[in-house]
Amino acid sequence: MGDRRGDLLLRSSFGFDIHRKHNGEGLRLASGAPLETIAGEFAGGAYFLCAERNGRRPVVFASSEGEGGLLADDLAEALQIVIGLEWRDCLTFSGGGDVEVMQVSARHLQRSREKNNPGIDDEADQVAAALSLSVVPVADLVVRLHAAASKSDPD
Repeated sequence: MGDRRGDLLLRSSFGFDIHRKHNGEGLRLASGAPLETIAGEFAGGAYFLCAERNGRRPVVFASSEGEGGLLADDLAEALQIVIGLEWRDCLTFSGGGDVEVMQVSARHLQRSREKNNPGIDDEADQVAAALSLSVVPVADLVVRLHAAASKSDPD
């Protein structure tokens, strides 16, 4: 990310630190396919690019506790989810993967996020602009996250 402020916001406000690429070194998918570490997060988790599939490189996340799965079909979609949605909590409070429960959880989490950090939406807009990403409505991000989580497989 060429924009220093955008890089700082991505790291400090959204937990996507491109300078923490050492997290998760040597991890592989269950299929044995290698992963390319692209960023880490403050709790020890890491974001990875998978091998190209249908012209896109899916992004997976692995926590420091060994949990993980598909986050998005490519890096742009993953970053939209990271900056626009409290995605980990949304998955935690998903009612076992129920997209309607995820939508309700996402709305509550969004209100909490805005209350605890009143400038977070502006920060998300700044990061999106620095990365030439569109800002996607939370409801659409939930649908994308649900679809990705639902199709995690060994490859």
